[in-house]
Amino acid sequence: MTTLTIIARLMDYPDEALWQHQEALRCAVEECSLSERHKQLLHAFMGQLFAGSLLAAQAQYCALFDRGCALSLLLFEHVHGDSRARGQAMVDLLNQYQRAGLTLDSRELPDYLPLYLEYLASLDSHEARQGLVDIAPILALLATRLDERGSGYAALFTLLGELAGDTVDVDYDALRQKVRQESRDDTPEALDKVWEEEQVSFMSEANCGGNESHGPRHQQNERVHPQYVHVGMLTGEQK
Repeated sequence: MTTLTIIARLMDYPDEALWQHQEALRCAVEECSLSERHKQLLHAFMGQLFAGSLLAAQAQYCALFDRGCALSLLLFEHVHGDSRARGQAMVDLLNQYQRAGLTLDSRELPDYLPLYLEYLASLDSHEARQGLVDIAPILALLATRLDERGSGYAALFTLLGELAGDTVDVDYDALRQKVRQESRDDTPEALDKVWEEEQVSFMSEANCGGNESHGPRHQQNERVHPQYVHVGMLTGEQK
């Protein structure tokens, strides 16, 4: 599903390659099998993303996804937290990639959402949709939190939830009420509290599952497809 590759690329850390291939990405949106409403949603997001400078987009991205864990793009952060079950879940997901003939070709963790979407894009449409169904509660939670913060990135998560289909039952009103009662974990006070309670190692796992700074790593892992910008975190014989 080309659509998932496009969303994965837009959800990944914005870099120079993305900025250079804006038109290729817009063309890819027009060519993929989406409804006109969903295409317009992606075009609107890209219009907002590319309206400013790359540096501003990178700063906004880090402020959203790298401060605190509430908006972490590591799926198992929202399922297992820091429990021991998280490590086994990582191993199981990595084995799932390998059974599909794919090899992790980046320094991201297996549950990094753009990477997981790239994996789903290599499957047939039924399997890919089931993969979205499996993470639908996380997508709904992140979409709601982003929307409450007024972030345009909420549109990407909302779209993924809609692509999962009608079988997903999420009470968005109740979810929004729950999110509004949450304490923000990305404020200076909250971040200072984390630093006081835990010893942080910059060369190993950080509080959100070891997600290191995005810049150099993502820039090294991009490669350009003739029709669209490919995320390129998984390699292998794709279906």
